Amino acid sequence: MTRLLFECTNVFRSPGVNSGIQRVVRNIVSQLDSASGEVECVPVLFAHNRLYRVRQLLPGEEGKTPPARAYAWLERLNQAFWRLHGRYEQYWPMRRWHNARRVFFVAGRIVSLPVALALRALRLCGYDPLVQRAEPFEPQPGDQLILLDSSWHAQHFSLVESLKARGIRVIAVIYDLIPITRPEFFEERLKGIFCRWFDWISHQADGYMSISKAVRDEVYQELSHRLGQQAADRLSHGYFHLGSELDLRQAGQPPAQQLSDLFQQRAQVFLAVSTIEPRKNHSYLLDAFELAWAAGSEARLCIIGRIGWKCEALVQRIRQHGEFGHRLFMFNEIDDSGLEYAYKHASALVFSSHAEGFGLPLVEAMQRGLPAMGSDLPVFREIGGDCMAYFDLDHPQTLAELIQRFEASGTFPAARSLDAWHWIDWHASALQLVDGVVRPHAPSGQRNAHST
Repeated sequence: MTRLLFECTNVFRSPGVNSGIQRVVRNIVSQLDSASGEVECVPVLFAHNRLYRVRQLLPGEEGKTPPARAYAWLERLNQAFWRLHGRYEQYWPMRRWHNARRVFFVAGRIVSLPVALALRALRLCGYDPLVQRAEPFEPQPGDQLILLDSSWHAQHFSLVESLKARGIRVIAVIYDLIPITRPEFFEERLKGIFCRWFDWISHQADGYMSISKAVRDEVYQELSHRLGQQAADRLSHGYFHLGSELDLRQAGQPPAQQLSDLFQQRAQVFLAVSTIEPRKNHSYLLDAFELAWAAGSEARLCIIGRIGWKCEALVQRIRQHGEFGHRLFMFNEIDDSGLEYAYKHASALVFSSHAEGFGLPLVEAMQRGLPAMGSDLPVFREIGGDCMAYFDLDHPQTLAELIQRFEASGTFPAARSLDAWHWIDWHASALQLVDGVVRPHAPSGQRNAHST
């Protein structure tokens, strides 16, 4: 029987992180048993230069004890220290002289020794998550390793290469190529990490599974440019769509008081859900709503998302805005329960991103009956079809006019009703991914889910 090995290292190690990739990994892994069918699906992680089978992806009660919490905190501290060490190791004089690099490494070992000893002591006492929730796993030739998690950390490269040399087929899941196609939106360090990873994976992967048809086409074009069209054609290229369930939502948990108060007023509330960073283009939203407010609109803009990078001026603009707390609101620490509440009580979602690999908030909103307005991007057309309203990123007035039309008529300004739109759940998403790996080039069931 074919074995598919789904790599989920970072979610296992950092279960409290809840970005888009972490949400995808958690939900796909949770559906592997029901999606396996004729293949065996095995969640795995990288540790100590080998594979471990994941018995339990997220910690249970055993992870809430003080020693277990201490182990997790120390491990994060140790990882952060060595990431910082690796960054400075690239500078002069370490890059120029071998002895300087060696001295720098020894100094790092000495500085981190107390943390290393504490981790070892806790590990011997059984508080290592690898002991509690995983076990060593031996891959076999013919297995297929699906790099589902954020696998662009260089410390894993040699292990993947050794597995490939042993006859393991490598499939890379591609969420987007935005650090390559639109590098201006990223810090130099993040851009460098991703670009080095893609340079590496383009020579290691036997196939690619993207999270949308638009990304699949971009990946094929990029590989054709780098490797030549014949080499790109020898690789498998598929795509799958994502589900939308909020898996960390706690039933019955009330939303934050400030959030619930926002929806008690009669004015329409437009919801923007995403990390606050340049690519998400919140400044465009502010421009558009300022135009709408100047024309007499009473609509409210509610921004939900953690604060990211290169956004200090934007955050200051929001907090110092004359409408902040009146018609403009921002929440940076909303959990899944609060997000579910906002989706169910808002009037519409607005998503003004410059570039996306998928656009998970669109599906999360629309599947809950919340209509969406979005940038006129190919991937948004792929998701929403005629059931979304689209605006021009070069002209904030186009969004302002959509807001005013919706506010005046009560009818959402899309070509088709949201009732005509349907989407898949995470079970179907996992089936698409498994099928696309097992049957490369011809993944079944991948219709545009907004069609009827």
